[in-house]
Amino acid sequence: MEIEPDTKDWTWVLQQRCPECGFVAADVAVTEIGSRVRADLPRWEAVLGRPDAGERSSPGSWSPVEYACHVRDVHRVFAERMRLMLAEDDPAFDNWDQDETAIADDYASQAAADVAPALVAAARDFADLLDAVPPESLGRTGRRSNGSFFTVETLAQYYLHDVVHHLHDVRG
Repeated sequence: MEIEPDTKDWTWVLQQRCPECGFVAADVAVTEIGSRVRADLPRWEAVLGRPDAGERSSPGSWSPVEYACHVRDVHRVFAERMRLMLAEDDPAFDNWDQDETAIADDYASQAAADVAPALVAAARDFADLLDAVPPESLGRTGRRSNGSFFTVETLAQYYLHDVVHHLHDVRG
Protein backbone atom coordinates (compact mmCIF):
# COMPACT_ATOMS: atom_id res chain seq x y z
CA MET A 1 0.00 0.00 0.00
CA GLU A 2 1.25 3.47 -0.88
CA ILE A 3 1.72 6.19 1.68
CA GLU A 4 -1.06 8.76 1.41
CA PRO A 5 0.48 12.18 0.68
CA ASP A 6 0.21 14.82 3.40
CA THR A 7 -1.48 17.83 1.85
CA LYS A 8 -2.17 19.80 5.04
CA ASP A 9 -0.80 23.28 5.55
CA TRP A 10 0.84 22.84 8.96
CA THR A 11 1.55 26.55 9.53
CA TRP A 12 -1.27 26.61 12.10
CA VAL A 13 1.22 25.07 14.56
CA LEU A 14 2.65 28.57 14.93
CA GLN A 15 -0.56 29.65 16.69
CA GLN A 16 -1.74 26.57 18.57
CA ARG A 17 -0.73 23.31 20.23
CA CYS A 18 -0.36 20.32 17.92
CA PRO A 19 -2.99 17.82 19.07
CA GLU A 20 -0.90 14.88 17.82
CA CYS A 21 2.48 15.58 19.44
CA GLY A 22 1.55 18.26 21.99
CA PHE A 23 4.20 20.71 20.76
CA VAL A 24 3.54 24.45 21.04
CA ALA A 25 5.87 26.18 18.58
CA ALA A 26 5.29 29.70 19.90
CA ASP A 27 6.41 28.63 23.38
CA VAL A 28 9.97 27.93 22.24
CA ALA A 29 12.31 30.91 22.10
CA VAL A 30 14.37 31.02 18.95
CA THR A 31 17.51 31.10 21.11
CA GLU A 32 16.62 27.63 22.47
CA ILE A 33 15.94 25.89 19.15
CA GLY A 34 19.53 24.98 18.26
CA SER A 35 20.12 23.32 21.62
CA ARG A 36 16.74 21.53 21.43
CA VAL A 37 17.66 20.12 18.02
CA ARG A 38 21.04 18.90 19.28
CA ALA A 39 19.50 17.42 22.45
CA ASP A 40 17.14 15.25 20.38
CA LEU A 41 19.88 13.74 18.21
CA PRO A 42 20.65 10.83 20.58
CA ARG A 43 16.95 9.94 20.48
CA TRP A 44 17.03 9.82 16.67
CA GLU A 45 20.17 7.70 16.79
CA ALA A 46 18.45 5.30 19.21
CA VAL A 47 15.43 5.04 16.92
CA LEU A 48 17.67 4.26 13.97
CA GLY A 49 19.55 1.69 16.04
CA ARG A 50 16.43 -0.41 16.52
CA PRO A 51 16.52 -3.73 14.65
CA ASP A 52 13.10 -2.98 13.11
CA ALA A 53 13.89 0.63 12.10
CA GLY A 54 13.32 -0.16 8.43
CA GLU A 55 9.93 -1.76 8.95
CA ARG A 56 6.60 -0.01 8.60
CA SER A 57 4.26 -0.43 11.56
CA SER A 58 1.32 -0.30 9.15
CA PRO A 59 1.12 -0.37 5.37
CA GLY A 60 0.09 3.29 5.08
CA SER A 61 2.78 4.84 7.29
CA TRP A 62 6.49 5.40 6.96
CA SER A 63 9.06 3.31 8.78
CA PRO A 64 11.35 5.02 11.30
CA VAL A 65 14.08 5.09 8.63
CA GLU A 66 11.73 6.82 6.19
CA TYR A 67 10.78 9.37 8.84
CA ALA A 68 14.46 9.92 9.60
CA CYS A 69 15.21 10.46 5.90
CA HIS A 70 12.44 13.04 5.82
CA VAL A 71 13.76 14.78 8.94
CA ARG A 72 17.29 14.76 7.53
CA ASP A 73 15.89 16.52 4.48
CA VAL A 74 13.83 18.92 6.63
CA HIS A 75 17.10 20.00 8.27
CA ARG A 76 18.65 20.55 4.84
CA VAL A 77 15.69 22.34 3.24
CA PHE A 78 15.18 24.65 6.20
CA ALA A 79 18.89 25.47 6.38
CA GLU A 80 18.73 26.42 2.71
CA ARG A 81 15.64 28.57 3.34
CA MET A 82 17.25 30.20 6.36
CA ARG A 83 20.37 31.06 4.37
CA LEU A 84 18.18 32.53 1.64
CA MET A 85 16.28 34.67 4.16
CA LEU A 86 19.53 35.97 5.61
CA ALA A 87 21.02 36.77 2.19
CA GLU A 88 18.00 38.18 0.33
CA ASP A 89 15.08 40.45 1.11
CA ASP A 90 11.80 38.51 1.38
CA PRO A 91 12.77 35.58 -0.85
CA ALA A 92 10.24 33.14 -2.26
CA PHE A 93 11.13 29.56 -1.38
CA ASP A 94 11.28 26.83 -3.99
CA ASN A 95 8.48 24.34 -3.62
CA TRP A 96 9.42 21.13 -1.87
CA ASP A 97 7.19 18.11 -2.29
CA GLN A 98 8.18 15.86 0.60
CA ASP A 99 6.25 12.88 -0.75
CA GLU A 100 7.82 13.19 -4.18
CA THR A 101 11.25 13.39 -2.52
CA ALA A 102 10.55 10.23 -0.51
CA ILE A 103 9.82 8.33 -3.71
CA ALA A 104 12.59 9.87 -5.82
CA ASP A 105 15.21 9.26 -3.12
CA ASP A 106 13.75 5.85 -2.26
CA TYR A 107 13.59 6.49 1.47
CA ALA A 108 12.24 2.96 2.02
CA SER A 109 15.47 1.34 0.84
CA GLN A 110 17.93 3.55 2.72
CA ALA A 111 19.98 1.98 5.50
CA ALA A 112 19.58 3.27 9.04
CA ALA A 113 23.36 3.15 9.49
CA ASP A 114 23.74 5.63 6.61
CA VAL A 115 20.80 7.83 7.51
CA ALA A 116 21.81 8.40 11.15
CA PRO A 117 25.09 10.27 10.55
CA ALA A 118 23.57 12.26 7.68
CA LEU A 119 20.63 13.31 9.89
CA VAL A 120 23.00 14.31 12.70
CA ALA A 121 25.21 16.35 10.36
CA ALA A 122 22.24 18.13 8.77
CA ALA A 123 20.69 18.87 12.19
CA ARG A 124 23.95 20.31 13.53
CA ASP A 125 24.33 22.42 10.40
CA PHE A 126 20.88 23.97 10.88
CA ALA A 127 21.39 24.42 14.64
CA ASP A 128 24.77 26.10 14.12
CA LEU A 129 23.33 28.34 11.42
CA LEU A 130 20.43 29.40 13.61
CA ASP A 131 22.68 30.00 16.63
CA ALA A 132 24.77 32.40 14.52
CA VAL A 133 21.81 34.57 13.44
CA PRO A 134 22.16 38.02 15.01
CA PRO A 135 19.10 39.20 16.97
CA GLU A 136 18.49 42.04 14.53
CA SER A 137 18.00 39.49 11.70
CA LEU A 138 15.27 37.45 13.41
CA GLY A 139 12.57 39.54 11.74
CA ARG A 140 13.83 38.98 8.19
CA THR A 141 11.14 37.44 6.02
CA GLY A 142 10.57 34.75 3.44
CA ARG A 143 7.55 33.04 1.93
CA ARG A 144 6.31 29.90 0.33
CA SER A 145 4.57 29.87 -3.04
CA ASN A 146 1.22 29.29 -1.29
CA GLY A 147 1.58 32.66 0.42
CA SER A 148 2.67 31.40 3.85
CA PHE A 149 4.86 34.12 5.32
CA PHE A 150 7.66 33.50 7.81
CA THR A 151 10.20 35.48 9.76
CA VAL A 152 13.51 33.85 10.62
CA GLU A 153 12.06 33.25 14.09
CA THR A 154 8.77 31.68 12.95
CA LEU A 155 10.52 29.59 10.30
CA ALA A 156 12.74 28.15 13.03
CA GLN A 157 9.73 27.44 15.28
CA TYR A 158 7.81 25.84 12.42
CA TYR A 159 10.86 23.74 11.56
CA LEU A 160 11.26 22.59 15.16
CA HIS A 161 7.67 21.37 15.24
CA ASP A 162 8.35 19.16 12.22
CA VAL A 163 11.42 17.62 13.86
CA VAL A 164 9.71 17.09 17.24
CA HIS A 165 6.50 15.81 15.63
CA HIS A 166 8.29 13.11 13.65
CA LEU A 167 10.29 12.01 16.68
CA HIS A 168 6.89 11.54 18.33
CA ASP A 169 5.70 9.59 15.25
CA VAL A 170 8.53 7.06 15.66
CA ARG A 171 8.14 6.89 19.45
CA GLY A 172 11.63 8.27 19.94
